[in-house]
Amino acid sequence: LLILRLVKHDCHNMDNQTFVSAAMSYQSTDVISRMERPDEVGNAEEPVTGVAIASDSISPNTQDNAPLLRVNLLRSLSGLTGALGFTSDGTRSEGLSTFSGVFCPVALSMFSVMLFLRIGFVVGQAGILMTLLQLAIAYTIILFTVLSLCAISTNGAIEGGGVYYMISRALGPEFGGSIGVLFFVANIFSCSLYISAFTEAMINNFGPGGYTVDDALPSGHWWEFAYGLCVSILLLVICLVGAQMFARTSALVLIVVIVSYCSFLLSLMIFFNPISVPLPENNPFGRLDINGTLIKNLTAYANYTGVRSFTFLENLYPNWSVDYTTGIHMTFALVFAVVFSGITGLMAGANMSGELKQPNISIPKGTLQALLATFLVYFLTTFLIGASCSNVLLQNNYIVMQNINVWPPFIFIGIVAATLAAALSNLIGASRVLFRLAVDRLFGVLLHVATFHSGGNPVMAVFMSWILVVAVLLIGSFNVIAQITSVLFLLSYAAVNLACLALDLTSAPNFRPTFRYFSVCTSFCGFAGCIAMMFVVNPVSSGVAIIFLLLLLICLHYVAPMPASWGSISQALIFHQVRKYLLMLDPRKEHVKFWRPQVLLLVANPRSCLPLIDFVNDLKKSGLYVIGHVKSNADDNEQQLDPAQQDMPYWLGLVDYLKIKAFIEITVAKTIREGVCQLIRLSGIGAMKPNTVILGFHDSTPSQNTFDKGRFLRSIKFAKLERAEVVEYFTGPDLPTTLSGTRLDSLVYVQLIRDVLRMNKNVVLARHFQLLDKEKLLFGSSGRCYVDVWPVDITQPEEASLNWDNSSLFVLQLACILSMAGRWKNRSLLRVFISVTSVKDMQCKEAQLREMLNQLRISAQSVILPCGHVIYGEDDSEESYSSVDQSGLLAMPRRFLRCFNQLLRKQSSSTGVVFLNLPPPPADPALSDAYLKCLECITDGLPPTLLIHGIGSVISTAL
Repeated sequence: LLILRLVKHDCHNMDNQTFVSAAMSYQSTDVISRMERPDEVGNAEEPVTGVAIASDSISPNTQDNAPLLRVNLLRSLSGLTGALGFTSDGTRSEGLSTFSGVFCPVALSMFSVMLFLRIGFVVGQAGILMTLLQLAIAYTIILFTVLSLCAISTNGAIEGGGVYYMISRALGPEFGGSIGVLFFVANIFSCSLYISAFTEAMINNFGPGGYTVDDALPSGHWWEFAYGLCVSILLLVICLVGAQMFARTSALVLIVVIVSYCSFLLSLMIFFNPISVPLPENNPFGRLDINGTLIKNLTAYANYTGVRSFTFLENLYPNWSVDYTTGIHMTFALVFAVVFSGITGLMAGANMSGELKQPNISIPKGTLQALLATFLVYFLTTFLIGASCSNVLLQNNYIVMQNINVWPPFIFIGIVAATLAAALSNLIGASRVLFRLAVDRLFGVLLHVATFHSGGNPVMAVFMSWILVVAVLLIGSFNVIAQITSVLFLLSYAAVNLACLALDLTSAPNFRPTFRYFSVCTSFCGFAGCIAMMFVVNPVSSGVAIIFLLLLLICLHYVAPMPASWGSISQALIFHQVRKYLLMLDPRKEHVKFWRPQVLLLVANPRSCLPLIDFVNDLKKSGLYVIGHVKSNADDNEQQLDPAQQDMPYWLGLVDYLKIKAFIEITVAKTIREGVCQLIRLSGIGAMKPNTVILGFHDSTPSQNTFDKGRFLRSIKFAKLERAEVVEYFTGPDLPTTLSGTRLDSLVYVQLIRDVLRMNKNVVLARHFQLLDKEKLLFGSSGRCYVDVWPVDITQPEEASLNWDNSSLFVLQLACILSMAGRWKNRSLLRVFISVTSVKDMQCKEAQLREMLNQLRISAQSVILPCGHVIYGEDDSEESYSSVDQSGLLAMPRRFLRCFNQLLRKQSSSTGVVFLNLPPPPADPALSDAYLKCLECITDGLPPTLLIHGIGSVISTAL
């Protein structure tokens, strides 16, 4: 009564909310004064056109991300509700009510087998107390699941597809698809279960020793399969012709079941005196002599005592024995499987979501009412049948309720009505789930044939479901099918509880169901209870089912499309966890032992630097990788839309096609320098901020269109943008740096380098990366390539020693990281070069270098080169690139720089990448051009080269 009262109060609130929503929709028609009228839109028989035109007044974000909101708004604003089958308050003009659409199907499915065929067997085996315990466990699990189902079903508009539709739209395609398949299979087994129960009742009444007509039907495994096949064909015809008609007559079927049950109650009052009830002839255990020998042509009897206290005490406790149909000794788990399989119809109402008038209200209200009603009936029946029938009778006669009835055909009619109604409900539910799976194309063309429908009836889905039902009927035994059915439904219910739990844990603001009587505790208890009872029923089948579900989930995660309007719970959960751990990641607790590169790569136009973008993805070594782009726009404030937001989809598409692990940051600024400073300061979040900035080199080398090299852009499934769209965007004239356009001024470029160092970031200049052919280097047959490292500052060649500064160690660290990454690890060899001025120092310096590399745990080949001819063999009288007296790089004579370049080129004939130490830029902006000319002279003719300047400690020798 408390549950009914809560549901009534909750649904009353939902009705009020619907009224308020309708009133708001009515008032909004005055605001949108220029909305087209239905007669201006087109014929009422073409509602799609009207919706498309009306949707122009709604923002693109609303259309893409809130389609249900958009559809509901359009129903009330455009006047097309009648054509679409909806009334002005958002309900269907023609639909099933709560009683006929939810309560009746759920009650019939939960009565089905248990009420007339198995309740006596369960009490005889488990006893009254254990039966009540099993019912309490089963109904508690079901109650928690119903609460989760009600929460999900009242969190948005519902269409056809039942539980699958709710889960897939709430959790995304991978979870929804895997749970949908599981629920589809569970419905198939449940339908076969009810058909087997119907066949069993037919044999007991009309087979050998039949209670109604003796030996009217032959018995045997294949005969029973034939009877089940005939019944399934009847159900198939009903589904193909009049499934909706059955739904509308479910109330009449429920009345038949109620009348049959009332005849049982009446019989208990009429037959107050003891009666001898014959046991079925197909029960051999009732005709065994004292030695265990089967006595033929003998009819065994057991006692019906009427309601007696001694009978109640006899059946109070468990008395496990052998099931006479399977020969298996019963246990708690096996009997619970029978109990649970008989009351798994709580989703029958949700399966009819496409035919309900108000599914958001009807599903929670009707399901909870049916749950309470069926529990009270089972509770009463357990006491009455346990107090009136002997234990022998209950264990050895499945149709005991028919044997003790005042008019036995009453019970048979009830069995037929309940089992066929439940079987038909499951077949309808399975076909609707299959149809929705096919329409959503989660499995591609695999289920395409199931999309065929006629007049709204999914004909092919019904036929495919029927074929699987017939296949399951080959199992034969009711109790065997019951175990598998229980496991599948328990796992399905666990998934529903997990879905609600996940939605609640994500704390998503848009998860605010109108049904409020659920919590994290109820969802978790429902989930844990389902999983626990699964393994109690059948551990092997449970393990197989869970593995199948996980494999299906993983497959769908990688191959299923992601419709824009669905959303994914995985993204919400990831966001929730990432936010939590980002707050725990304290930048004040950073330690050099756990340093890793966090890179910001500044890109003007990716079409000229795809090899560099791909290379930095290897260089980051599980660190942060951000690709930054600056849009220089002086008139940004005058534009209606943010240019950065307009460009973002194309950059994200580029990352997808390159298959790199990078974030995209785009900013709009009046100058490039201002935009770069914004990116350096604001990129990243919390402790995950870039510590290294990489820029392309400033020279006069003509840019190349690297999009012409098709190896960079991979093929991906379910892309948001086609590859041709991405290529066309980046090869167009709209980006600031075109292939034939002007570049940054040298003064601005060097100022950028100074800005990076001023902001305490490491700086890297990348040159010649248009020459990098990673496929040839790492996948070719030419053997290993070299990664050359020149860590010592070239401006002090005479003082080259092993007392390196932070910049030298940073150069060595980056090169080491590259040699540890991916294919570079197996196909590259790290070489560290040190130059000495005297040949006699070579052995000593090499030993010191090897010792340092060992202490730093870097596997590399040490190379010592004499460079005296470079320092002393050239005429130092030649001027440097700067006419002003300077120290460092700008003080180096041009001949020295050219000779050092020749030394580098001589050692780099088979080198993949060169790492050089970058001298700091001059403080005087007037020397920017000279500084760049020095760097250009050093790196001319080299393989892909990185000029690196580090500012902090990045290597530790401590444990």
